Amino acid sequence: MESSGLFNLMGADFSLMTLLAAFVFGLMGSAHCLGMCGGIMSTLTLARSSSSTGMLPLLAYNSGRIFSYTLAGTIVASLGALLSDSLLVIAEIMRIVASIILIMMACYIANWWKGLVYIEHAGRYLWKYLQPTASRLMPVRTNTQALLLGLVWGWLPCGLVYSILIWALSVAHPLQGAAIMLFFGLGTLPAMLMTGLLASQIKDLSRSSGVRSVAAIIIIIFALWQLAPLFNIGQHHAHSGGASASHMSGTGSQQHAGHLGQKSDMELSAGQHPVTPEQ
Repeated sequence: MESSGLFNLMGADFSLMTLLAAFVFGLMGSAHCLGMCGGIMSTLTLARSSSSTGMLPLLAYNSGRIFSYTLAGTIVASLGALLSDSLLVIAEIMRIVASIILIMMACYIANWWKGLVYIEHAGRYLWKYLQPTASRLMPVRTNTQALLLGLVWGWLPCGLVYSILIWALSVAHPLQGAAIMLFFGLGTLPAMLMTGLLASQIKDLSRSSGVRSVAAIIIIIFALWQLAPLFNIGQHHAHSGGASASHMSGTGSQQHAGHLGQKSDMELSAGQHPVTPEQ
């Protein structure tokens, strides 16, 4: 019941499938995340081994990183809500663009096409101002440093993250956008936390061509499923137009029949009118 209430709060068109898809995107993008954050994870692993804090530095860093993803999702989805409220066609355009981006991401994951990396260039301007702060937080010696570093590193230019953000923009609902980015971040968590041999196995699994191809096909199916409401809208308009035309045709036929009936009554009345004999 509580879960149902949460989905109702997020909107009627939001589903568990959407969250699972976001999680799968993060899971299959883990190899890319390890490549982007490999140096950071090595630093945190050394910090863990040199202290008695166990997994806390890794958990702190990844909590900060995922929080930044969630915050970014909230911001872009709020922007999407403002745009879609002003004009309905904008919401439809954003849904189409998001589906195209998801298909591009599927091609990236399957190694069919690498054009998605060019999206990363869009975030270099912002990262230019954040990078000095990230540099001052390294090397990581405390859990607080790890948390702050994760908060900053979550804004690192990344084509995969930007693709999911475009999807969050298209849902045009702050809670939905936050949830999509949260589950995407959780999907990246296993590989980021499981350092050593298990992380290597996860990385090898995520790099398997067969696994990546299957994941890409699933993502493409999901992207097409995202477009389904647009086709339903078109069918609804066509049906409404046909029904209106049929109603107008039926009304016209009834009016025409009534007119003929009135004309027949008038002719009958004229025929029954008494004729005055000639004088």
